[in-house]
Amino acid sequence: MLTKFEVTNFKNFNEKLSFDFTESNNYEFNKECVVNGVINKTLVYGHNASGKSNLGFAIFDLISHLTDKTSGSAAYSNYLNAYNKSPIAEFRYEFLFEEGTVIYEYGKENIETLVYERVYINGNKYASINRNEGPDSSIFAEGAESLNKSLGDSKISIVSYIKKNSVLSKNLDNICFIKFIKFVNGMLFFRSLGQNDYIGFEQGSTVLITDIIEKEHVKDLQAFLNDAGIECKLKVTKEGDQPNLVIDFDGKLLPFYEISSHGTQSLVLFYYWFQRFKGDSKVTFLFIDEFDAFYHHSLSALIIKTLRKIKAQVVLTTHNTSVMTNELLRPDCYFLLNQKGLHSLANSTVKELREAHNIEKMYRSGSFGG
Repeated sequence: MLTKFEVTNFKNFNEKLSFDFTESNNYEFNKECVVNGVINKTLVYGHNASGKSNLGFAIFDLISHLTDKTSGSAAYSNYLNAYNKSPIAEFRYEFLFEEGTVIYEYGKENIETLVYERVYINGNKYASINRNEGPDSSIFAEGAESLNKSLGDSKISIVSYIKKNSVLSKNLDNICFIKFIKFVNGMLFFRSLGQNDYIGFEQGSTVLITDIIEKEHVKDLQAFLNDAGIECKLKVTKEGDQPNLVIDFDGKLLPFYEISSHGTQSLVLFYYWFQRFKGDSKVTFLFIDEFDAFYHHSLSALIIKTLRKIKAQVVLTTHNTSVMTNELLRPDCYFLLNQKGLHSLANSTVKELREAHNIEKMYRSGSFGG
């Protein structure tokens, strides 16, 4: 699990921004939202332009150099903060696995250019490189002793270099290292706005409806929409060789996307990804930006309840205060993003918060300083 993330000099984050998933409290309700003291289901609230999307882009920056998954490179223009004088953005991740901890730090000039990297496992230096000081790396992983320590002019990450070019010994540190790589490969970011824009987990682009039809999920999608309060009867027709999804109005068939609202289309996007992260999924960390942009508050609540049941660590962003309730999550799982940083509701007030408190009303009255 991701336990802490820090970023400096990236997009609108001039000063260091910290996201601490260990800011949990001992609440006796909604216990499944916290696992082993680490917040597992989180909702980040912030006004427009507060940096909610940029928070997601920052966390998922490592996808571009540690995986071959879709990196969403178009989202990483204007990479550095305009006010900061440093030539690099800096990132720090802390992970917790059964075998121990992994800390991964690096600096970048842009989405493609790594300047330095440092990896610590269980408190010990595992590998590092600083290209400002030369092409030579330091590698302490057992099983990687024969690797050429010079990376030359290559832009490859030291993490990927070790993974691809060595047969690591079986010990706790190396197991943590492999689990770290597996976790990163299972990270998924998507937005509920417009097209199917995503980062991580998969490669390439997929037509949502085509995928749903090919996987024979049309009836299941229909049931999902009906459960969400959208009564419809779906059918598949063909236009030439291309299958097409239509809505059946007592025999009159109309193209699904031509008559669907933005909210319904957003639900189809959620359904498409839900098939990939429900059950025993390989998705490890899920970030949905503006998850309820087109939803009624009751539907937003349904989505949160649905996501509470999955195994993956989940971060949602919104500016909708109606989902700020202890019925869905708990005060240490709601975070406020503003100029003061990123802090949970529980740690944004001296008042002892209880299950019966109306935390949305408290927020609106200024109890959390937001």
